[in-house]
Amino acid sequence: MSIHRIRGTLKAGLAFAAGISSAVCQSNNTRIFEAEDAVLSGTEVDTATAGFSGTGYVTGFEDATDQVTFEVTSESLTLYDISIRYAGVYGEKRTTLVLNGGSTSEVILAEGDTWATVAGGQVLLEAGNNTIDLVSNWGWYLIDYIALTPSEPRAPHDITTILADPAADDNAHALYDYLVSIYGQNILSGQQDLAYADWVTENIGKTPAVVSVDLMDYSPSRVEFQGDIATTIEDALAHHERGGIVSVLWHWNAPTGLYNTDEEPWWSGFYTEATDFNIATALADTTNANYTLVIRDIDAIATQLKRLQDASVPVLFRPLHEAEGGWFWWGAQGAEPAKKLYSLLFDRLTNYHSIHNLLWIWNSLSADWYPGNSTVDILSTDVYAQGHGPLSTQYNQLIDLGEDKKLIAATEVGSAPLPDQLQAYQADWVWFAVWGSGYINNTEWNPVDVLTEVSLPAPSPES
Repeated sequence: MSIHRIRGTLKAGLAFAAGISSAVCQSNNTRIFEAEDAVLSGTEVDTATAGFSGTGYVTGFEDATDQVTFEVTSESLTLYDISIRYAGVYGEKRTTLVLNGGSTSEVILAEGDTWATVAGGQVLLEAGNNTIDLVSNWGWYLIDYIALTPSEPRAPHDITTILADPAADDNAHALYDYLVSIYGQNILSGQQDLAYADWVTENIGKTPAVVSVDLMDYSPSRVEFQGDIATTIEDALAHHERGGIVSVLWHWNAPTGLYNTDEEPWWSGFYTEATDFNIATALADTTNANYTLVIRDIDAIATQLKRLQDASVPVLFRPLHEAEGGWFWWGAQGAEPAKKLYSLLFDRLTNYHSIHNLLWIWNSLSADWYPGNSTVDILSTDVYAQGHGPLSTQYNQLIDLGEDKKLIAATEVGSAPLPDQLQAYQADWVWFAVWGSGYINNTEWNPVDVLTEVSLPAPSPES
């Protein structure tokens, strides 16, 4: 694939120039806002858990609308780092951060029996009065306070030029070099599934640069039930032929152990709750039957990836996505088995099958789950938050995870982020991809006027 063939794409042309610095202050002044002094809705002040700041903390996040609202002021339009002091005494939870009743982001609150502080990303405060809500989401956590510190300007990125696969082919190198060349300047828009990308073309008038396709139906345990019906590779080839970039994920139906009940049918076999397949046990002994089935499945996917390699299609490859969530079987036994499986995938595809057209994407925020720089080209995360915000919380976490030496992508989003928000928050996602069913054509998540604003024209890249 020649890079100049990436043409006519829907992408947000964001030039990081005048206007950003006006919203970024270099002061180290931190302001603390106590939760017990905020406006409460469905929540209450408590003092039973010792170690809090001020005169108490807020609890009672149970229903979906329960929240605490902080009223804050700013002398000018300023970007702030926000941190949250909390206690995760009921296990790992998530809270939704809402700025001025609009853009939202999700913050993970780790489990712990003591008070802790977590980075909540950034908030762009308007001059004058602002509100910051922490809304229940998963609920069942304690909030002590939030702290706001003016953000520092982001230093220039220092992205590595070395690919994870030492034998990566010219097509993979060309795509990677192109992505590096636009990083921090332009952001590519993407879409899950070719059919929904075509919907964008028909309704917005622009074609997404990146289309993500799913190898799910090539999973052998799905083929056993439904036959060979997949057209994923044909979709990928079609998008490539029109000058687009192909991304691939794999909802890997468990190799065996599907419950196949009315509640957990065979076609939901990638979910932890739909199978008793244990990847830790399977990988513990290379002679056991389940390990053999894992290899069988990888080899089946290799056959499909080779079709793309033979057609000179470079691929943004994102296996084992959302592993740290635990809702997919490949993450159900924890970080170490998931990382071991990723390493097996990498070795089997690159060394055994000689597939060298892949850029390898890791899809997790936690350092504990990271397989390491040597087998990862691009860091990514999946975020489903309404409001078209910049997802800066997750972006900054990935900056830290990769020490700002890896490209960073928002590989699944619910609502398309707005270009001005991305620019103001210094959230330099190299691309984002909106999920298909229930999201891209759902006006509650993506009104047509917002999608039109996102599809700002930008010059086609040159080879």
